[in-house]
Amino acid sequence: MNYQELADKIKIWAKELGFQKVGICDVDLREHEAELQKWLDAGYHGTMDWMARHGMMRARPSELLPGTVRVISVRMDYLPPEAQFASNLDNPNHAYISRYALGRDYHKLIRNQLKKLGQLIVKEVEQLNYRPFVDSAPILERPLAQKAGLGWSGKHSLILDKECGSWFFLGELLIDLPLPVDTPSENQCGTCKACITSCPTNAIVEDGVIDARKCISYLTIEFDGVIPVEFRKAMGNRIYGCDDCQLVCPWNRFSNITKQTDFHRRTSLVEPNLVDLFCWDEDTFLRNMEGSAIRRIGHLQWLRNLSVAMGNAPFSQVIIDSLESRKGLSAVLDEHIEWAIDEQLTQAEEKNKILIKRERLIRIVQKGLSRDA
Repeated sequence: MNYQELADKIKIWAKELGFQKVGICDVDLREHEAELQKWLDAGYHGTMDWMARHGMMRARPSELLPGTVRVISVRMDYLPPEAQFASNLDNPNHAYISRYALGRDYHKLIRNQLKKLGQLIVKEVEQLNYRPFVDSAPILERPLAQKAGLGWSGKHSLILDKECGSWFFLGELLIDLPLPVDTPSENQCGTCKACITSCPTNAIVEDGVIDARKCISYLTIEFDGVIPVEFRKAMGNRIYGCDDCQLVCPWNRFSNITKQTDFHRRTSLVEPNLVDLFCWDEDTFLRNMEGSAIRRIGHLQWLRNLSVAMGNAPFSQVIIDSLESRKGLSAVLDEHIEWAIDEQLTQAEEKNKILIKRERLIRIVQKGLSRDA
């Protein structure tokens, strides 16, 4: 069999299936095992127990599919048109939702396309063991992507490509064919530290190392408990994920708009007002988030995240009334509602103090003018 010819065909098929870039690498990730263990030992995975439970399996793809000798790594762009860059962040009354979650959930779409790619290879070689992955198993997808030439791991730990930045999803197809491998990508971040200095909660503790316990994406998505008070103000109006480290990355000026309409912003998330979203009951939430990655956090966590954002919004009696109306649904939610109401009342007090000072100054000025007259 001409494996080089087959590899060339695979890359053509993958692009026809909607992937923007394809690379092939071997499965040797031994050099990453020590840093993975160090990350786990530091507790940086937070409550994501499955990461520790699977241990070094993440660095050993052949344990996921015995006989695996190659990984086909793929990229699919997700940046939607009218992404509104940081405009929602600048409007504290609107909710900021990470761009990857504005449209349909990517897991099923990419997995289906990878499955089709596997089926095309089977037709060519007749016998093939393959298995597709899209965040669906303990696998170090970013080191694999770098080995396959899809980009390098930036200081924010995401894969960066000099031709398109970082607004893309990754997927892997494990196979048992000894295809020729591609040239790994070289790191090109240089001395830039924009992502590190822009992180609202200082979650990037060193180059390429994230303490998930501080990360807003983790806090709003993976973590379902009481968000530590020290991170709530820094969360601002971010209610699902956080893109700050990507928004400031110089390489993202080369980003491409996605060709997948499924990743376009859904209508229910256009100009998403905090109070309006908070008023959704569970049925409305489930209906509006059907087919969305957001749906998996559930209605109560959705309300918890919104509560924090509403506490950070400018004072409004409407916000306080809305928060009061949701009390009693859960102890965790009540904790955040009480905090948000206290923040709103503090803002009201500060506002009143400013008004009182302003009125006092006006009276002093008026008294001075009448004296001069």
